[in-house]
Amino acid sequence: MTTEAAASRSGTGLGPAVRAAREARGLSLRELARRLDVSPSFVSQVEHGKANPSVGTLYALVTVLGTTLDDLIGDESSRQPRSDSTLPVPGGWPRVETPVQPARGRRRVQMSGVAWERLTHDDDPYVDFLHVEYAPGSASCAPDDMMRHGGREYGHVLSGRLEVQVGFESYSLGPGDSIHFDSTTPHRLSNPHDQPCTAVWFVLARRDYDRAVAPTPAGSSHLPGLL
Repeated sequence: MTTEAAASRSGTGLGPAVRAAREARGLSLRELARRLDVSPSFVSQVEHGKANPSVGTLYALVTVLGTTLDDLIGDESSRQPRSDSTLPVPGGWPRVETPVQPARGRRRVQMSGVAWERLTHDDDPYVDFLHVEYAPGSASCAPDDMMRHGGREYGHVLSGRLEVQVGFESYSLGPGDSIHFDSTTPHRLSNPHDQPCTAVWFVLARRDYDRAVAPTPAGSSHLPGLL
């Protein structure tokens, strides 16, 4: 599926959202590229829907732009006002206005070989609840530039196979297998197999605990230190 087709299906486009967030922060295209450690032409292609970022680069965009995944893949009607609470306690949860997300019409973001669909209708400030697709040969990041961020991840493979590296350990998951790990540990998800992989992924408190993660070394394209 092309970026344009994915955008049409979901009713939103990642590129325009990235551009709007960049301009709202007063960053030039060249400055954003510098902070992401990518080329200005790549950022321009992403903003115009002609290129898809990797999972790692998407997380980096979220951090550098001071935004959230929901801000990039959601829409204004599905967002809830954010609480000032920084802990996932009952008093900090926003009200659930629409409890059901039908299979059709899920908010979708297409990356380089990887697609995420949000499984909640409303913006949840503490949880990323996602249906993920890894195409054959795709990966969340380069082998020598693993991701790390706040929170804890839980994954359940529905079909195909997924390789998950967490720190120095590697795990091969098949249909029905599950995994959970601390997201502050460097990690990488990949599908080196011939068949696509689909899974349900759940990330708890990623955005609220990003500040607890030590800055990524200079030159990394994943989650550079908060600015």
